[in-house]
Amino acid sequence: MHHTLLLNAGFEPLRVVSWQRAFILIFQNKVEILEEYTSSINTVNRSFKIPAVIKLRRWVNLKKQVPVIRFSRANLYARDEYRCQYCYKIFTEKELTMDHVKPSVKGGKKTWENIVTACIKCNQKKSDKSPEEAGMKLLTRPRVPTWLPGFYNTLQTRSAHSLWEPYLSIIEKRFSKVTV
Repeated sequence: MHHTLLLNAGFEPLRVVSWQRAFILIFQNKVEILEEYTSSINTVNRSFKIPAVIKLRRWVNLKKQVPVIRFSRANLYARDEYRCQYCYKIFTEKELTMDHVKPSVKGGKKTWENIVTACIKCNQKKSDKSPEEAGMKLLTRPRVPTWLPGFYNTLQTRSAHSLWEPYLSIIEKRFSKVTV
């Protein structure tokens, strides 16, 4: 079924919501509809086009909210841009592993600051050693991401509708500035 792109009052993409959640926000008068799909929902008395893009009427200041970015394999791969942090090559998800910089057998924790992406070959070479002990150098020091790595990728998937494209160009420009 259809999903709806939710924008902040300044037209910045915030998240993707279900069409049901979009209708709730519309009926609460919290958003305005910018784009609609051709399909509709019918009631006994009326027909409503399903919203494709909605915009909040009031600004939500995201800087006040401290984003908690969940540690997950997908977010880790996105943070490291699907690149092995030891040989620096780009791989698919199936070809990558999560590697403890400080091995877990030596007290290394499963945290953003201690886990990096590694290809299978490099992970086996490093084994239960530190990068220094294995004679390997990290591409970048692992850190907690300051932005949600998966958000941009999620919006660019096949679930993104062509009606969203003008609004996603805003985040594309920002994303390219952040990673350069």
